[in-house]
Amino acid sequence: MDYKDYYKILGVERKASADAIRKAYRKLAMKYHPDQNPGDKAAEDRFKELNEAYQVLSDDQKRARYDQLGS
Repeated sequence: MDYKDYYKILGVERKASADAIRKAYRKLAMKYHPDQNPGDKAAEDRFKELNEAYQVLSDDQKRARYDQLGS
């Protein structure tokens, strides 16, 4: 499994607050949402990647585990 830098995917720093992560996710999710980009497979894949990153970084336990294991 390849390492994915979820912070880079969302465009935030490692020490970003939960609020900053949420704002970055919402901004990018609107930009790459499949309804905004019908038929664009690349945007759909990017949206899925954003969701995955947000699922990990928005949960304190998952984020702590991710930060601990990292790359």
